Amino acid sequence: MVSDGEWPEMAPKRRPEARPCRAFLGLGMCFSFQSSITVLGFYFSHHRALANALASVGVSLGITLWPLLSRYLLEDLGWRGTFLVFGGVFLHCCVCGAVLRPVATSTAPEATEGPPPPSKTPAPSCLAACGRAIQRHLAFDILRHNAGYRVYTLGVMWMILGFPLPHVFLVPYAMWHGVDEHRAALLISIIGFSNIFLRPMAGLVAGRRDFAGHRKYLFSLAALLNGLTNLVCAASADFRVLVGYCLVYSVSMSGIGALLFQVLMDIVPMDRFSSALGLFTILESISILISPPLAGLLLDTTDNNFSYVFYMSSFFLISAALFMGGSFCALQKKERPGKQAKAEGAITEAASEQVLTAEGSCDSKKRLYTEVMYVTSV
Repeated sequence: MVSDGEWPEMAPKRRPEARPCRAFLGLGMCFSFQSSITVLGFYFSHHRALANALASVGVSLGITLWPLLSRYLLEDLGWRGTFLVFGGVFLHCCVCGAVLRPVATSTAPEATEGPPPPSKTPAPSCLAACGRAIQRHLAFDILRHNAGYRVYTLGVMWMILGFPLPHVFLVPYAMWHGVDEHRAALLISIIGFSNIFLRPMAGLVAGRRDFAGHRKYLFSLAALLNGLTNLVCAASADFRVLVGYCLVYSVSMSGIGALLFQVLMDIVPMDRFSSALGLFTILESISILISPPLAGLLLDTTDNNFSYVFYMSSFFLISAALFMGGSFCALQKKERPGKQAKAEGAITEAASEQVLTAEGSCDSKKRLYTEVMYVTSV
């Protein structure tokens, strides 16, 4: 028998068997994540920003408790028992999914009396039909025609290249500068614990009517603050400075977490939100896949100087924030003349209707007056 912490010489050959399990784990997490975010947009309309923030508090709880819990379970149960406990925790997603109910729609399906008549146009080929289905269900049509969705998707893709790097390299960076292992691991828990309280506050602020049309700018501001905070972390590696960095970083991270999907709901109509979210998460996952290897390559070329990783993270975050903020401002300026023209047209139409009704009332009075004169003359 081989204990959990010991591996024989031939054991590494058995490790690749876990790859299908990881694939199924990722597939199940994608299904649960996509459906929960989509149904959240349909369940809430007035307090949607607060609902998104409260739903993302679970991420903060996981960041706070998971490192401590995993270390405790690994010491007492080994890696097999730890994975068994984690599987039981993930199994509760089935219970949460059973609680969700479909949203009732106001439109009833049309009843058909018989089969539709055959169309004279030739049926499209299988390849063309698959292309149309992929284009619709993955929202490529929205990516082409919706400029706001295009700007936001590209900006978030660029931002994600730097956003997850502090979570991956903060503890090695602190240990590289002489911080104790337990204190270094505590930094991640500080970020998660702070987010538990900061994310609902960010949702309350973003849910106010005053900020309803400016949430995309708040998101850009949060990304800009996150990038600037990483520069402070790269300047000093003292433990007290790192604790202050984690607190300020939590403020910007809570804004990003609370507004990430809320801004997408504001840009895309809710009837196409599920398709837009699918393409959005696919492109975002590509950036998440590229980011850590790119940072590792940077570490190899700089002799394990972790400061360059935080500089790299700041570059992607700051440039993405400036790109999104400037692009949204330019799009708003382009849309403003069209809205003014529509408003002026509506005012002109209303004024013309008032003139017509006034003329009609005057004519009716004149006709009434001539009829009275005619009667009295007799």
